[in-house]
Amino acid sequence: MGVVIRRAGASDRSDVVRLLDEAFRDDPVSSWVFPDEEHRRRRHGALMGAFLDLALSQGHVDIADDGAAVALWWSVPAGEQEGEEEGPAQLREAVDPRNARVEEIGRLTGEAHPTDRAHQYLHMIGVSPERQGEGIGSALIGAVLERCDREGLHAYLEASNSRSRELYTRLGFHFTGKPIDLPDGPSLWPMWREPRPFAVGGHDSGIFA
Repeated sequence: MGVVIRRAGASDRSDVVRLLDEAFRDDPVSSWVFPDEEHRRRRHGALMGAFLDLALSQGHVDIADDGAAVALWWSVPAGEQEGEEEGPAQLREAVDPRNARVEEIGRLTGEAHPTDRAHQYLHMIGVSPERQGEGIGSALIGAVLERCDREGLHAYLEASNSRSRELYTRLGFHFTGKPIDLPDGPSLWPMWREPRPFAVGGHDSGIFA
C-alpha cells in the first residue's frame, strides 16, 4: 500500500490531537480512565495532547501525509530511567488532577515496561475512524519495524484490545505472558518484537501480507 509518511512537528499538534481523540475516545482503556462519558469528552483530548507533547519532545511522531493516521514512538535505552516514578503523578496533575486513574494507568504500564534491553516503544497509533481497515496503520508501523530489522532493534508496545493485538501479532510482536489488568477494568497486553532478518534490497518480513 502506497502510504506517504512524514515526521510530525509542532505545527501538526491540533490536527494530531483531534485524530487521537477521535480514534481513542471510545477505546476500552480510555473509557476506563474516564468512565463518565461527558467528562471523557471534555478531558480526553487533554490526555492525548499530553502524550503527543511528550513524543514530540522525547521521541518522534510519524504521520500519514493525508493525516489519516499517526504513531507516537520513543527510543528507550536499557535500564531504569530517571524521573519515571514522578511521571504518572505529573501527567495526572497536568491533565485531570482529581482523576486518580490517569496516574494509575501510567504507574501500571510503567511497572510492566521492560528495562533489560533497549527498544523502540510504540506508545500509541491512531487511525481516523472512517479510514480504519485500509492498512494505513500497518504501513505506518511497518516503516519503523523495517528500520528495526535493518538495525537489529527490538520493539515493544501495549495492545489495548483484541483487534489491535491480532494486528501486532501479524507484525511480529508476541505477548509477553502477563497482562496489565486495570482494576475493575479491561486488560492491556504487553507485546515484544525481536528483529527479523533483513534482506538487502527489500524487506522480507511479509508484514503487509
